[in-house]
Amino acid sequence: MNAKYDLGGVKRRASDPADEPKAKKGGIWMLLLRIIGGLAAIGTVAAIAVVIGIFVWLQSLHVGLPSEQTLADYEPPVTTRVHAGTGELLAEFARERRLFVPDAAIPAVVKQAFISAEDKNFYDHGGLDYRGIARAALRFIPDKLQGNSLEGGSTITQQVAKNMLLTADQRFERKAKEAIVAQRMEKAFSKEHILELYLNEIYLGNRSYGVAAAALNYFGKPLSALEPHEAAYLATLAKAPANYRPTVYEDRAIARRNWILGRMHEDGYLTDEELETARAQPLGASLAPPLGAREDAGQYFAEEVRRRVADLYGSEALYDGGLSIRTTLDPEMQRMARLAFRMHLVEYDRRHGYRGPISTLALPNDLAERLPVEGEASSEAPFIWQVALEDEQTRLYKDRKAAADLDPWELAVVLSVADQSAEIGLLDGQRGRLPLDQLTWAREFGSIDSRGPQITRAGQVLSAGDVVYVEALSEAREDFALYQIPAVNGGLVAMDPHTGRVLAMVGGFSFDLSEFNRATQAWRQPGSTFKPFVYATALENGYTPSSIVLDAPFVAPSLGNSWWKPGNYVAGRFYGESTLRLGIEKSRNTMTARLAQDIGIGRIIDTAETFGVSERLPRELAISLGAGETTLMRITTAYAQFVNGGRRIEPILIDRVQNRYGETIYAWDQRSCFDCDAEAWTGQGEPVLADDREYVIDPRTAFQMVSILEGVIDRGTGARIKSQIDGDYPLAGKTGTTDDYHDAWFVGFSPDLAVGVYVGYDTPQSLGQGEGGSNVAAPIFGEFMARVLPKRDVVPFRAPSGIRLVRVNAKTGKPAQSGDPNVILEAFKAEDNVYGANRFATDSDPSLQGRADESISDDLGGIY
Repeated sequence: MNAKYDLGGVKRRASDPADEPKAKKGGIWMLLLRIIGGLAAIGTVAAIAVVIGIFVWLQSLHVGLPSEQTLADYEPPVTTRVHAGTGELLAEFARERRLFVPDAAIPAVVKQAFISAEDKNFYDHGGLDYRGIARAALRFIPDKLQGNSLEGGSTITQQVAKNMLLTADQRFERKAKEAIVAQRMEKAFSKEHILELYLNEIYLGNRSYGVAAAALNYFGKPLSALEPHEAAYLATLAKAPANYRPTVYEDRAIARRNWILGRMHEDGYLTDEELETARAQPLGASLAPPLGAREDAGQYFAEEVRRRVADLYGSEALYDGGLSIRTTLDPEMQRMARLAFRMHLVEYDRRHGYRGPISTLALPNDLAERLPVEGEASSEAPFIWQVALEDEQTRLYKDRKAAADLDPWELAVVLSVADQSAEIGLLDGQRGRLPLDQLTWAREFGSIDSRGPQITRAGQVLSAGDVVYVEALSEAREDFALYQIPAVNGGLVAMDPHTGRVLAMVGGFSFDLSEFNRATQAWRQPGSTFKPFVYATALENGYTPSSIVLDAPFVAPSLGNSWWKPGNYVAGRFYGESTLRLGIEKSRNTMTARLAQDIGIGRIIDTAETFGVSERLPRELAISLGAGETTLMRITTAYAQFVNGGRRIEPILIDRVQNRYGETIYAWDQRSCFDCDAEAWTGQGEPVLADDREYVIDPRTAFQMVSILEGVIDRGTGARIKSQIDGDYPLAGKTGTTDDYHDAWFVGFSPDLAVGVYVGYDTPQSLGQGEGGSNVAAPIFGEFMARVLPKRDVVPFRAPSGIRLVRVNAKTGKPAQSGDPNVILEAFKAEDNVYGANRFATDSDPSLQGRADESISDDLGGIY
């Protein structure tokens, strides 16, 4: 159909061929323009949407990120360090081993090493290294395809940000957050502060967080003492600590260290000569001991301090707060205490025989057979028995049948046995010999009071495969002695009697075997070590050291319908009328019981509680002989109050606690000293500190007890102690033994040192017939004092005013006459009747008097 259209007066047909090409050509261009315009519009909208989306996403990333103030207040967890009284490091407690050191205290060489290794443009960028980011982006796909760790391109600032975000995942979102925080930090902090955070936060292996902890843990040095090659090794560890562990990958560590030294040289931090010298140095790094006590000898003390600080400030402050704790411990004295305690505990244990090997191993038929190790020469491979012993040691440690804190003892396996010796193998593959003369003590344990026959052959003691403890007899390590872990245990406490500062504390034979502290946690009956508080009560109530008390059979009502009938050490033997002094020196039981009945059990309990012996003593006459319970720490503190003149003290383990900023938050001594802040000595006298402590007893009574207890060592149940000590030192103390020899005690003192010793089984049982305080505990006291006293000033016991020293007959207690034998100086108060007119607690029954026909015997009497 040829329809016609009116087009502005021009009549043309719609299908006019002349017009079609021109119209078609213009339509294509218009279409293209329209398409381009549409795409541009869509692209603009999309770009705006992307920008808005990125903006919204970035804004969302800000949510939950730390603010500048949070970053400014950031405090990383810091190691708590415990120091002995001498300043020696005793222990460390932490979840992360870190010491925070301010920027000003970090040496330049340490900063330079880390900057060269990790971020050489640190001082020039604003938190992000765009070249590093570009390099990481180019490496992204190849690393992904090859399964390699992704390169982060992180600056030091970003690494600090990552630590603060507490995540190390490699997602883009985390990296974006890290970049935001890094840029915030650069705006909020100086470069020095950012570097300070980094160097204190970074993990450097071996539980070391921060350069200060790492310097100590790898080199045993403070930061200020590090040399360039050591600083470079610490910077080596920033990349991957496990890959450069000094004990495993030393060559790899040296290569990386030398590369960093080269970077330091390129960056202008080292001269040519310094570079050459540093690269020539050996690695010199080692691994620090684990957290906790730094020495085996101080483990019980360190653990007691840990418990007390946790009680005071909580676990978070203890493990993360960076506390500095100054304790009272004397490290040298602590080592002596542990040595003396172990030596005599082993001696006691050997007296009662050998209980057999710790365990047994199945040995190979060929003892020379080795276990091949891949990559190791067959001649250097470990013996099969050696590997078995290593595995057995691991099991024994886990089961607490052996311990790592028994040095110089070491585990060995018996390889063969002959008549005159046994051959042993050690963990390092070395072989040695147990000669017969080192086995003669090891008679078979039958019971606490019986042993097997005499040892004439090594085969009576040992068999092939036995795992035992031995100790080398010489540096040649050819001959060894046989040892066993004692079944018995105990504790030792040494303190300054004038202050209560605990100078040494042994809580048991081995901390690894048992963390139970028998010095502070074991409540046991003190036996005759309680008697001084009975006699002190008597001296406070009219008695004198020369007052007479009858030592004869004694009966008193007990609980229920029973009767209490104490006896002396030698059953059925009594010594008649005796002075108070002799009652203590010879440890007379019936005499003490009669005295206690006369003065009243209530007064005795009051005295004991005032001294701090116990707050839970039963109101029974039997407590006069030590039937109550106390701890070694308590009774040692109580004895210390005799020698310090009767002033109250408390046992002190912690002198001072400071927080991470050096501010003192706890101090035991709260006294003010107005003249202690002088900048220099200009001839002025020493500052005088007031002593406002209360008295627990009359100072004169305290001195009388010191004098009486001195007689215990001079003439009484502790007399064997004098034979252990080379020199004439003033010493006093008291033995103690409980019923059936369950517990053995000795508590005593010199003028400036109080020491208590306790020995007993954790589950109470007899120590054996005759194994009382004088045989078991007193030798430990004597051994310790023999080692300590020669290193201390010798002074006499100090007498207070109001004391008269009178020469008396030791037998009668009366003033000595010309020609009297056995004359001693006795301490009387000014008002005392020195002529012995008062005779107390002597029973008037003639039949009892007649029984006492062995008065003042030279026998040591009872040690109950």
